[in-house]
Amino acid sequence: MIELDNRVDFDIDIKFLEKIAKKITDKEIELILTNSEEIKELNKRYRDIDKPTDVLSFPYEEIPHSPLGSIVINFDFAKDVSCKLNHKVEDEIALLFIHALLHLVGFDHESDSGEMREAENKLIKEFELPDSLIIRNIGHP
Repeated sequence: MIELDNRVDFDIDIKFLEKIAKKITDKEIELILTNSEEIKELNKRYRDIDKPTDVLSFPYEEIPHSPLGSIVINFDFAKDVSCKLNHKVEDEIALLFIHALLHLVGFDHESDSGEMREAENKLIKEFELPDSLIIRNIGHP
């Protein structure tokens, strides 16, 4: 279900992420785990933002049997945030994965009325993860 392209030196539990994905979709997902330098290049190329980011999602065109899309997670970011917030890097990667996966299926926290936050929170509670990105950023510019 998840095709992993691991470009960093970290052994990720793909089975856990597949359990999360199965709650949302039955489509194939490409997951790329990379570093700040590479995600900065992708962010510049595809969003015209010349700085690293935490996670990017790229939906694929909807055709029969096509994968849902690609998720690119910045491992450097996940590692730093997990240290700052005192939780496991695996948990931070799972939060970023959930966030990007919800974007791939059409949620948009920047324009919805809290639906993405609700969907995120439901998954976070079900999989016993720490606070979501959206919750962390409420009230912060």
